[in-house]
This record gives sequence, C-alpha cells and structure tokens, in this order.
Amino acid sequence: MHVEQQQAARAVHAVLGGATLRAALAAVDDGSALRGRTLVAELAYGTLRHWGTLDALVRRLADKGVADPLLGTLLAVAIYQLEHTRAPAFAVVDRAVEAAAELARPAAKRWANALLRRYLRERTVLGAAVRADPVARYSYPRWWIARVKADHPDHWMAILEAGNARPPLTLRVNLRAGTVAALLARFAAADVRATAAGSQGILVDPPVAVAGLPGYAEGAFSVQDLGAQLAAPLLGVTDGLRVLDACAAPGGKSTHLLELADVELTALDSDAARLTRVNENLARLALADRRVVVAAADAGDPATWWDGRPYDRILVDVPCSASGVVRRHPDGKWLRRSADIAAFCREQDRLLDALWPCLAPGGRLLYATCSVFAAENEGRIAAFLGRRPDALRESITFPAGALHIGGQLLPSSEGAVHNQDGFFYALLRKA
Repeated sequence: MHVEQQQAARAVHAVLGGATLRAALAAVDDGSALRGRTLVAELAYGTLRHWGTLDALVRRLADKGVADPLLGTLLAVAIYQLEHTRAPAFAVVDRAVEAAAELARPAAKRWANALLRRYLRERTVLGAAVRADPVARYSYPRWWIARVKADHPDHWMAILEAGNARPPLTLRVNLRAGTVAALLARFAAADVRATAAGSQGILVDPPVAVAGLPGYAEGAFSVQDLGAQLAAPLLGVTDGLRVLDACAAPGGKSTHLLELADVELTALDSDAARLTRVNENLARLALADRRVVVAAADAGDPATWWDGRPYDRILVDVPCSASGVVRRHPDGKWLRRSADIAAFCREQDRLLDALWPCLAPGGRLLYATCSVFAAENEGRIAAFLGRRPDALRESITFPAGALHIGGQLLPSSEGAVHNQDGFFYALLRKA
C-alpha cells in the first residue's frame, strides 16, 4: 500500500502544481497490476475531492508547518484513507510512515507517525475546528463557493456536497445493437450488479472496469452520464436531417445522435488529437459507415469548414468551466481560477454568434454546458437573445426525477432517482 500512497501523493502534488489529474496519474504509472493502479486512482481522486478539508487538517496538525509540500500531501492521502475508506487504521498509518521515509528521509518516519497518531486521537476536535473555514468545510476554493452561493441561493450547499460525492458508472445502451432489458440480462448472467436508469441508461454499482463488461467490444453501450444522455433527444433528430455537432470530442453525443436517427452528421472539434476518440467510438458502435464526417476545425470560424449548406440541427456543447462535473473531475476545482470564467464566456459567445448563420430557418440549436455557473448558462443565452431577434427560446421537458431549475440540471447526491452531473441546456429555434 505504501507505494500506492506515494504515487497518489505525487499525482495530487502535480495537480496542485498545475497538471491535470489524467496527466499526473499517467506520469506516476509504473506499470503495476490493475489493482495497484486502481488504488492509486482512488486515493488521488478522493484526496482531491476533499482537498480543502485534508489540507486544513494537515496544516493544523503540523504546528511548525510542513517543510516538504510532498510530505504534507502524503499525510492528506493517509487522512483521506482514514476518513473515507475501509482500510484498517493501523495499516494506513504504518504504510504512510514507510512511504514518508522513502519520499523524503528516514527522519520523516517519526514526524509522520506522530502526526497521524495525533490525528486518530483528536480527529473529532480537529475536524470541528477546521470546518469553521468554508474552504475546509466544503472543499472548494473560496471564489467557487461564493459564485455557487450567489447563483443558486436555495441549492448551493447541496450542489457543493454533490460535487464531492463518488460518481456512478453510467452507461447508455446502443439501441441499434439491443435493448436495456437485454443488456441487463447479460450483466446479470455475468454477476454484474446493474439497474435501468432514464430512457436508455444503466447504472453499474459497484463500478467495474468498463472494457470487461459484456457487450463492450461489440458496441452494446457507451459510458455517458444521465445528464449528458439528454442532449441528443432534446435536439429532436429524425431521419434525413443535416446535423452539426460543433464541439464533438470524445464523441458521446455524436454517436447518440446517430443511434437515434439516420442523419447526415458533421462532427467537428478544434483538437485533432481528441478526434481519435470520436473515430474509435464510431467504429466500436458500428456507426462509422453512416453519413458522418469527422473533421478537425474551429467551429467558431465557419469559413474554414462550412460548405454553405445550412444545418437543420446544431449541437454546440461549448468549452466551459466543467463546474457541474467535478465529482468526476475533482482536479478542476483546484486548477480553475475565477478569471477563467470570463474567458469561457467570451468563447461561448463567439461560438454561438458564428454558428447561428449556419442554422436553417426553422432549425434548432441546442446550447449545452457541463457547468453550474450562471454566467456561462443563462447569462450567455440572455445576451445572445438580446443580439439576435430571429432566435426564439423553446421550452424543454426533462425526465421525471431529473432535478433542475429551468434549463439547469442540478448535480445529484448519491442514490438520486436520476443520478446526473450538473448540465445546462437551452434550445433555440431560428425564426
């Protein structure tokens, strides 16, 4: 376990230095067995979800400060294990002490042992003391807490708490390959615990390695959050329509559109490397032979890719803060800065203004984000409608159990009927 603690501490330390968690985990991967890599990921993800609390506890325990930030991160990983996993306390402490000696110096063993054993003795008092500070209590940056509180005065605490929960493993059944009932039967035969969710979703609990699930290789399903699964149906696609997915990678919404109807689809993304995933998903789901064009292009510069033929439907899943999906990407909380939001808003406006002329009269454009920040959501739509008198906002109906305020889907707590990330949708029709 001490090796996994070390690797998790290095990964978290790298994120706090500006790396994404995906890159940080790849950097510490030593080719260990799947079980070891899974534990490293669990420790890194969990520590970042609760970093505000864990960091405050470490600083309070270390009265004279932590000379080596990496050692402080290791202690945070150990405290995460003590508070949020079933690992025996004695094993967590012993292995962390061993890890401390290897990460720093032999003398660090005594220091780490003393602090962790003090934590076990005083955990209740220490926990109450640090939670007087909002950053430690909610485990988000101060600016993030203030923004969510201002945007959602009646739900802000629930939104923050939901972002610290473990996300479910949610699948979307490929209805061209089978039914929800049929896939559930295959899972049951393989002793995989799963339940139906939404119109074509399945929740797998406990989560397992996706590639090992029955039906994965032959394209029976995709991994996609329940909130994200609502995008394609909201566009109302039917056979023969010309459709644009303007920010397509990694392809979840593009493939969903192709599963729902025989459309002529253009899938764009500005990042050519990410389009590899789109093509892989199209191939695995047996959708690559349909009328689909995958291209690397800036959706905000139609002169470089548009042939002049208008689209009947446009999906613009804009770059955003990803504040609604932090339970899946907890590094986002600590990588984002308050000033980033204004930059995202400018990009969102640019994409909307550029794509609107590509839409046919009577056509529909679905604006989507995975954010809970109003500036990126209602703020952008209100500003756009003020600029475009030919844009009409249409009403949206969400499934029963999908908690929302207008077009804002609120992130769910564990065990919710419609367990979803935080998404925003606005459906616009061109007059």
